[in-house]
Order: sequence, then C-alpha cells, then structure tokens
Amino acid sequence: SHICVHTYPESHPEGGLCTFRADIEVSTCGVISPLKALNYLIHQLESDIVTIDYRVRGFTRDINGMKHFIDHEINSIQNFMSDDIKSLYDMVDVNVYQENIFHTKMLLKEFDLKHYMFHTRPEELTAEERKVITDLLWKEMREIYYGRNIPAV
Repeated sequence: SHICVHTYPESHPEGGLCTFRADIEVSTCGVISPLKALNYLIHQLESDIVTIDYRVRGFTRDINGMKHFIDHEINSIQNFMSDDIKSLYDMVDVNVYQENIFHTKMLLKEFDLKHYMFHTRPEELTAEERKVITDLLWKEMREIYYGRNIPAV
C-alpha cells in the first residue's frame, strides 16, 4: 500500500491566473479500500475540481480457491461520498463496469472570491473588478473540468 503525490503548479503568462494541480494516488491491498478515505481526503484538500479514478486490479481467492476480481458492490464512486460533499459539487460519472474502472468528475458549485486572491481583499475592488475576476475563475474552472478550452463570447 502507498500514497503518491504529483504536483503541477501552473500560471498564465498574461492572465494573472495561477492553478495548482495535485495528483494523489492511494493504493491499497487487502481488505481496506481507498474509498474508505475518500470523504476525509476531499474535506482536507478543499479542491475546486476533483477527478477521481478508482480501478480494481488483480484478484483475491476465496477458501475454495475461486478467484474474485471484485469483492465489493460498486456502481458509482459517488455512493461512497457523504451527502455534505455531494451537496458542494456538480458531479458526473464515466464508468467502464466490465473493466472495473470507475471515474467521477466534480466541480465546486460555489466559491468565495477571498480564497482566491493574494495581497488584495475582494472588498477593496469595485463591483466590476470582482465580476471580471469571478468570471475568469469560473471560465478557468470549467475549462479544467471539461478538459477543453472555452472560447470567449
């Protein structure tokens, strides 16, 4: 069993937006599923966008030697999330059941601008400046969530 973290800080050269991506891999063997730590990890990381991949690899054997390639019921990663987490995010599943691969994407429904600014407080900005920054943040978040550039209108 292990935990591995890969980090990807990134910034736009002209736009003033910075993003920080962390890929966290949690691997276990035996009877403890990483899904049991899911709520804790999501709460602790407080992410705007979460992409969760869960795959079951290998097999275990029962006392008669029969191989079991999945030893628990699952049809969605969302089934392992608390209601309070589910209420904070818009979510979509993309699963390949026959391969025991489960994928859930999550996008924060609302955010507070004060958590995204450095050296400035939102109340120091005009309403128009707050709107421009908020719109830029939403656009950036949606592009990351959907995995494609969204043209300016």
